[in-house]
Amino acid sequence: MNKSYRQNSYKRYNATTYATTYALNHNPNYRYFPISGDTSGNCANFVSQCLFAGGALMDFNQHHPWWYKKYNRNVMKDTWSISWAVAHSLYYFLRVNESINSPYVKGLEVSNKELLEVGDLVFFEDNRHVIFHSAIITSFIGKEPLISQNSFDALNIPLRTYWDAYKIHFVKIII
Repeated sequence: MNKSYRQNSYKRYNATTYATTYALNHNPNYRYFPISGDTSGNCANFVSQCLFAGGALMDFNQHHPWWYKKYNRNVMKDTWSISWAVAHSLYYFLRVNESINSPYVKGLEVSNKELLEVGDLVFFEDNRHVIFHSAIITSFIGKEPLISQNSFDALNIPLRTYWDAYKIHFVKIII
C-alpha cells in the first residue's frame, strides 16, 4: 500500500453513520434523483453525500470537479458537478485523484475484499465498461461486506450483486 493509504484522515464512522441514517430516508437537504428508466438514479449523489459527511472537501477545480451547491433551501435550484451525481464520473474522479495524489478525496482500487473497511465504496460495471452504480460499505458479516445504497434504497445488504454486473470495483477511500 502507498503512503497516503496509511495516513488516511477519512472519518469512516461519520460516513457510515450518514449512510445508515439516509439509505432508506433521503436527506431533504439534498436534491433526490429518482430512477428514470435505466439512465438515472440517486446512487452517486448518495455516495457523494456520505463522502462529504466523512470529511471529503468539495473540489471546485475546472478539470476534475466534485461539488454540490445549495440554493437558499430550495433543493430544486441546487447545482452539482457531474462527478457528484453520476457513478461513472465519481469512480473516475476518485481514481484520477489517486493517480495524481490530489489533496482531495481519492480512491485506491483494490482487488482483495479483505482490504476493505466500512466507508469504502463499491462500483458496478456493465459489459460495455460503463460504471452504472455505486454503493458504500456500511458493515460486514464475517469478512463479507454489506452495502447501503440508493436506487434501489437498501441498508446493509450483502455485496452479492443484485445488478447484472460485468465487473465489481472495490475502492478504498483516502483523504
